[in-house]
Amino acid sequence: MPETTLAGANVRGPEQPDSARVLTPEALAFVASLHEEFDERRRQLLARREARQEAIRGGRMPDFLGETREVREGNWRVAEAPADLRKRVVEITGPVDRKMMINALNSDVDVFMADFEDALSPTWANVIAGQGNCMDAVRREIEFENEEGKRYELEEETATLVVRPRGWHLEEKNVEVGGERISGSLFDFGLYFFHNAGELLKRGSGPYFYLPKLESHLEARLWNDVFVFAQDALGVPQGSIRATVLIENILAAFEMDEILYELRDHMAGLNAGRWDYIFSAIKVFRNREDLVLPDRGAVTMGVPFMRAYTELLVRTCHRRGAHAMGGMAAFIPSRDPEVNERALEKVREDKVRESRAGFDGTWIAHPALGPVARGAFEDVLGHEAHQKAVLREDVRVTAEDLLSLDRTPGDVTREGVRLNVAVALEYLASWLGGQGAVAINNLMEDAATAEISRSQLWQWRHHQAALSDGGTADAALYAEMRDEEMERLRSEGQDTERLVAAASLLDSLVLDDHFTGFLTIPGYEELD
Repeated sequence: MPETTLAGANVRGPEQPDSARVLTPEALAFVASLHEEFDERRRQLLARREARQEAIRGGRMPDFLGETREVREGNWRVAEAPADLRKRVVEITGPVDRKMMINALNSDVDVFMADFEDALSPTWANVIAGQGNCMDAVRREIEFENEEGKRYELEEETATLVVRPRGWHLEEKNVEVGGERISGSLFDFGLYFFHNAGELLKRGSGPYFYLPKLESHLEARLWNDVFVFAQDALGVPQGSIRATVLIENILAAFEMDEILYELRDHMAGLNAGRWDYIFSAIKVFRNREDLVLPDRGAVTMGVPFMRAYTELLVRTCHRRGAHAMGGMAAFIPSRDPEVNERALEKVREDKVRESRAGFDGTWIAHPALGPVARGAFEDVLGHEAHQKAVLREDVRVTAEDLLSLDRTPGDVTREGVRLNVAVALEYLASWLGGQGAVAINNLMEDAATAEISRSQLWQWRHHQAALSDGGTADAALYAEMRDEEMERLRSEGQDTERLVAAASLLDSLVLDDHFTGFLTIPGYEELD
């Protein structure tokens, strides 16, 4: 693989069509400075994650922090939202694919989150093209023409652009500084901020971010310090950056006030990242046989531990003047009108629940869901941009409420095992092929939903979970279903080589005694 050393950064990845304008010496010098300033702290915080997990494995259960009680009991508030982030009723998410970005920005939504994380397979080609696409989108120069000659370009009015970089645990193997891989978070954030912050401010917007996978307020503090450093380095006014933090880890749920406080000068809100939250609950308590969850489909937003987390999120955000954003509606429209009718009714019910709970807006995966989501919220909001005045003072959530996984009704079923095997296999095959957002069974699956599938399979096998029909979710059942689903996917035209690679990766994730923290870490080593 060719290597180029520029401005202290060693670029190992092959040249891409957008390399020259994305990986300029000045941009690389900036991301290298972020690495030099912050990577040691990042690694220390990742080690802290492991130490906390070991403590939980030893029997210590999470709780609200005693040392930050003053923060929770204080009367502080976060900074006022900028004009183009005050109304966030409907937000759409998707990868930084050129055509998908144009369609998303043109959708009848308020915000588009361009995703370098769970919806993107981080091949070098995808990452560099994504940065180029973001540059063009900010400057309203993004266009696309397909093979049939159909052109896509931006309309006069578009959604507000927000970018999600990779999480703290991920690295960018194609760029090294001082012989070490650069953090994926710092690389994605740094390039986008360097190339676009000034242009966004000129256009009346700003550099806005979604921050994924945080597990503590100390990780939020690191992001805040990165923001302060970056704004100073480029002469951007402090407070220009605004961040929405995804509360998608059960440990972070105990530190929502503290996370808001650490980022208070750059804070835009919190989001209830439901799929990753379920995954984190399985991961954190994977060794607890009494906390094994039932089939993925049974873990709805109405079960006690999920309801407690979302109600606490709304109360916490509104007390601090921050937006509280609801979770993803992942349905992808079908050609079957009856399927669509049933699914859209479920989406409507979900969004009605969120709006009545006090959320200020919500996520969708497809533009067709926009009218349903907006209608559900506007029935409650009327002409208001948000409902931060709804303080939810009736909510009293305890640590026991957040940890009430054992009160989740439902069974582990043979059908649930098969669904997890099928989804994980098909998703991993697509991800290894460079596609990170995949429509499966009329749902948009990304890394978060695949994480639920593979982590449940590991936990059920590890604890020899009893099935509702009297069987056992053991390694033999997994292997039998894996082979059957591989054959089915082959017969439907899936690439055999990729399926074999996906099955090999899934085997390690399900059958190894050691639980792998994120499937994207070993999977990333297989990507170009």
